[in-house]
Amino acid sequence: MNKHIKTILSMTLITALIFGMTGCGQTQNQNQGETTGQNESQDQNQSENQSEEVTKEFSPKYPSDTEYKLSVAGTYSNFESLESAFERFYSHYPEGEIQYTYLDDYSNTIRQAIVGQEQPDIYVVQPWMYGDERYDCLFDSAEVLSASELEIDLECIRTDLRWEMNNGEIKTLPIFATSYGMLVNTDIFEKEGLEVPKTFDELKATCEKLKAAGYESPVMGANTSTTPGIGYAFAYPMFAKTVKDDRSVEDDLNNLVPSAGETMRAALTRLNELVKSGCIDVDKCTAEIEDDYNAVILRFFEGDVPMMLCSGDVVSGTKKRESKSEAFEANPFKYDFYVAPSGDEGGYYMDSMSLLFCVNKNGANIDMTNEFIRFLTSEKELGLMAQEKRLITPTKDYSLDEVYASLSEFPEERTISFRDTEILDTAVKQFRAAAYAVVNGEMTVDEAVAAYGTIETK
Repeated sequence: MNKHIKTILSMTLITALIFGMTGCGQTQNQNQGETTGQNESQDQNQSENQSEEVTKEFSPKYPSDTEYKLSVAGTYSNFESLESAFERFYSHYPEGEIQYTYLDDYSNTIRQAIVGQEQPDIYVVQPWMYGDERYDCLFDSAEVLSASELEIDLECIRTDLRWEMNNGEIKTLPIFATSYGMLVNTDIFEKEGLEVPKTFDELKATCEKLKAAGYESPVMGANTSTTPGIGYAFAYPMFAKTVKDDRSVEDDLNNLVPSAGETMRAALTRLNELVKSGCIDVDKCTAEIEDDYNAVILRFFEGDVPMMLCSGDVVSGTKKRESKSEAFEANPFKYDFYVAPSGDEGGYYMDSMSLLFCVNKNGANIDMTNEFIRFLTSEKELGLMAQEKRLITPTKDYSLDEVYASLSEFPEERTISFRDTEILDTAVKQFRAAAYAVVNGEMTVDEAVAAYGTIETK
């Protein structure tokens, strides 16, 4: 059987996938929050010598001439890093075919596809889907990847990203992680003899020196109310840490109780200090950065911005855009991703899942599907996928992509994972709107706190 990869974008395939299906709900898409309700998970102890273990090479379970045909349904219009993984898997099992399908309107079409006549063997899920009865079919249909007989090495996944259900079962494999922070032009810091700041006081002192050296706005970012924007990328991790430290506030936050706005005060105050300190010229950001993705990257590649606030999803677009920037092509420089130094003791690392796979336990070729997932679940394979996509690996080894090397060994006490908070989308939007208003002088911190629950959102 000839092996090939086929990415299908047309509605024709989607129609075939959902033909004759009843689905598991027909309501419209739900807004995706930064974090949503999750069930309590049990921490697993890491053995003392685990970091010293040699990475195990994949050992196939089945004969190399095994024939198979697998399908993967997902949300990316192109998924080159997964296609590369297909090719590596073919070196062990050359007599097969794996097909990736992009589904338009994914949150609706996947619910129909999973109960249809041509079900995908592997499909993407997001944490916000869990607990919503419309998506119960996705989790009910999922293979238990933690079953010992599958021999899937889930220990290579960071504990914070190992998603256990109520009964301790693991049904999802995180493929990529993401976070919020800043791109740092490390060549500038080396040229000026400076260290990348770790605390807010260090940030202010460093920005003073950079301004004296001629950098007008040492910190820049997109002046938007979106997640990669200035206010959210800098201040949301601090807000999430406040909630993590006192989860009793979550219900009031999620129900938009006005008094819960007090929870935003520390993060908004620090954000206001950032703007007032002169570290960032908001007007310059507005004038020179038109959007929160492409323009952020290309402005950073001009080479005169020491620190650019953004999300990990923005960082994922840097590699492909290096060749699209005339300035970077002419004068390339080294850059890395760092957590924004918003706190007195240091910044806060949002260790967030970006994309997860589930295996369809009702799939036609379940054995080879599990074999592919077993192959994929290693520091090497997940690291290579993350490196190619330039997102954060979900494994414990950050070394494959040095852009994210600063996240290695980040202090646990300043790390927030998806299960540490249960902040719903309505509350997230209120914080985003409040942060944008404070950044732009439309509200004082006191006004934003008092207006919680009624702040106009976009």
